[in-house]
Amino acid sequence: MLKYRLITALILIPAVIAALFLLPLVGFALVTLAVCMLAAWEWGQFAGFASYTHRVWLAIFCGLLLALMLFTLPPYHHPVSILQVRMSLWSSLVWWSLALLLVLFYPASASLWRSSRILRLLFGVLTIVPFFWGMLALRQYDYESNPYAGAWWLLYVMLLVWGADSGAYMFGRLFGQRKLAPKVSPGKTWEGLVGGLVTSALISLLFSHYVPLATSMTTLLVCSIVAALASVLGDLTESMFKREAGLKDSSHLIPGHGGVLDRIDSLTAAVPVFSCLMLLIFKAI
Repeated sequence: MLKYRLITALILIPAVIAALFLLPLVGFALVTLAVCMLAAWEWGQFAGFASYTHRVWLAIFCGLLLALMLFTLPPYHHPVSILQVRMSLWSSLVWWSLALLLVLFYPASASLWRSSRILRLLFGVLTIVPFFWGMLALRQYDYESNPYAGAWWLLYVMLLVWGADSGAYMFGRLFGQRKLAPKVSPGKTWEGLVGGLVTSALISLLFSHYVPLATSMTTLLVCSIVAALASVLGDLTESMFKREAGLKDSSHLIPGHGGVLDRIDSLTAAVPVFSCLMLLIFKAI
């Protein structure tokens, strides 16, 4: 299993970085849309769709919804200036605040949505759609002046999330004693959370030193810590839905890593929250 995880990681990480810096905006949007469709296909299990066909139709519907929103964008406009994009990013803050409550009070909170397929589908929409627009809003930032500016910002957020995950794992293994959310994910600890945040803060300082991000260091650090916390919440939220669905992995699409949602669960929270903070609240970029 470890061998497959390492091989897959060695393939996926360069592929992700290449997609960030080499693909044109349209190509990047299409790749992101395909990832979101796969995520929607997996989310069908959380919503109670046991039928493979029903989940395929759910993925197609998700793709059509995002494509329709894309076609409504006027040319040469930054996505964050468009109402539906702004609303998607704002909705991410509302959804992840609600998700925090669902996780904190799980399993009692599950009684509110366990029997409602509509609510579980709505949770999927609120997870996937803002993630899609957060990715595109950051990637298209200042594209006319510098086609790679947005790619650096997205790489920064991804490094924050990967750093938080790796730091939490290492600190948790070395010092973990107090369970963070034992009823949702028994392996996570408070010591791991602190270690992940420290790792993210160090990445923020180092990255901003070597890559000109052109924003206030204080604002960047605050938004980065919130994004790192959101990434942990994204992971816990997916674990909660998997536990309710009786699943260990969201699928087996990625050898040694489970499914697409298993790989992007932290990013589905961190990317739109970071985008909303930096682009809409602080207007730092």
